[in-house]
Amino acid sequence: MTAHPVHLQFINPPTMASPPGYTHIVEITGGRTVYISGQVAVDQAFRVVGKGDVRAQAEQVFENLQAALAGVGADFTHVVKLNYYLVDMTHLPIIREVRDRYVNAEHPPASTAVEVRKLALDDLLIEIEAVASLPA
Repeated sequence: MTAHPVHLQFINPPTMASPPGYTHIVEITGGRTVYISGQVAVDQAFRVVGKGDVRAQAEQVFENLQAALAGVGADFTHVVKLNYYLVDMTHLPIIREVRDRYVNAEHPPASTAVEVRKLALDDLLIEIEAVASLPA
C-alpha cells in the first residue's frame, strides 16, 4: 500500500489580524485525520499531577498528548489543531510557553482557548484536545 502524502498549508490572510501564537487556518490535503480526546494532568495511575501548579499540569498534559500521538505513529509536527479548556484564562501565557517546547512555534497549529468553570476532576486546571494529520 502506498502512503498518500499530507500537504499542510498554514495561512494567516493579510485581511485578518496577525494571530499571537496560533494560525488562523490550516488547510490539509491528503492523509488521514486523528482526533485525540482532551488530555488532563494525570499520570499512568490516574493521579492528578501538579495540584495548584498550572506549569506542572501543562507539562503533564503535553506529555500525555505526546504519548497519544506516539500511539498512532505521530508527533507534534502532525498536530494541526489544539483546543484548550482552562479554569483561569490568565494561565494562557504559561501554557503557551510550555506548548512552544512541543509544537513548531513558527507554524503553530490552529487553536481555540476557552475558560470553563470546572473540569472533570476538582484539581485540574487545564485540558487540551488535539487534531493531527498523518500520511494515509
